[in-house]
Amino acid sequence: MIVVWRVVTACNLTCPFCAYDRRLAIPRPAADIAEIRRLAGLLADYQAESGDEVLVSWLGGEPLLWQPLADLTAAVRGLGLAVSATTNGTSLGSPAVRAQVVAHYRELTISVDGVGGAHDSLRGWDGGFSKLGTWIPTLAAETRAAASALKIKVNVVLTRRTLRDFNTLCQTVADWGVTEITFNQLGGRDRPEFYPDHRLRPHDLDRLEELLPPLRRDLLDRGVTLVGGTAYLERFRASAWDRPMPVEDCGPGERFLFIDEAGRMAPCSFTAEDYGIDLSSVRTVTDIADLPRRFRQLSQAARSRHCDDCLSTQICDKFKRQPASAAA
Repeated sequence: MIVVWRVVTACNLTCPFCAYDRRLAIPRPAADIAEIRRLAGLLADYQAESGDEVLVSWLGGEPLLWQPLADLTAAVRGLGLAVSATTNGTSLGSPAVRAQVVAHYRELTISVDGVGGAHDSLRGWDGGFSKLGTWIPTLAAETRAAASALKIKVNVVLTRRTLRDFNTLCQTVADWGVTEITFNQLGGRDRPEFYPDHRLRPHDLDRLEELLPPLRRDLLDRGVTLVGGTAYLERFRASAWDRPMPVEDCGPGERFLFIDEAGRMAPCSFTAEDYGIDLSSVRTVTDIADLPRRFRQLSQAARSRHCDDCLSTQICDKFKRQPASAAA
């Protein structure tokens, strides 16, 4: 089971497509530390009793800048749970942060959206791409030196501009020591003012679908996996044509859980308001096992509008690995 926990909404960058852009005058709540520790213990018990391995994945905002995270991560790992995080990478220049990641993390996903100034301007971070070009190889070298199981990943937000250099970017981060690459299409729900002029259009999708097979083959020869299944590209295509993609049954809560900073547990980040269950009501291993039933009950009582156009990357096969024959 994957448990994605948005623990903090503060961020130090100014990404114009993101709801947590530091320029936005919005509340910046963080998760309750005691509740994280309590639920982690419960998840450890669930893992032991069910045999279902649990991966806790920190999300933000920018989680690695949240001061309590280092101690929380060590505590969660001490319970036998695996840990990952998604980061903008701005803290990876710190040897202490890298050492903590190498020692405790199963995966670290770093957001890198373009080459050179394209990345810097999109993230509002002068010199950011150059710094990542030093820090990520350093992290990779420290990972090898420690014989750590850490997997270093890069995620790319595809816009009209960043798609142009996607091939070059993937080859570059492969040089840095990354072993897996994922990608998102630009979404329009968080920042609708930015979306129209930067979204992917149908002919952009034609280019992406032409690009992916040879790029996957080249990267695979270098030991790097570019993931994303056929259903994921179908989701992109539907978005480009403004066609909804309803999902009738995603198996809510069976393989994936999302928890927000307010302590609401839901099948995905889009349905927290409609199907969110307060963590205070999850007290036992039986309660965790019962979550799929509760989510189904909530959806049957009042279906979320988000299920009529599902944007969940977990459901749409973002993380599916293509067989080697498909890459060729």
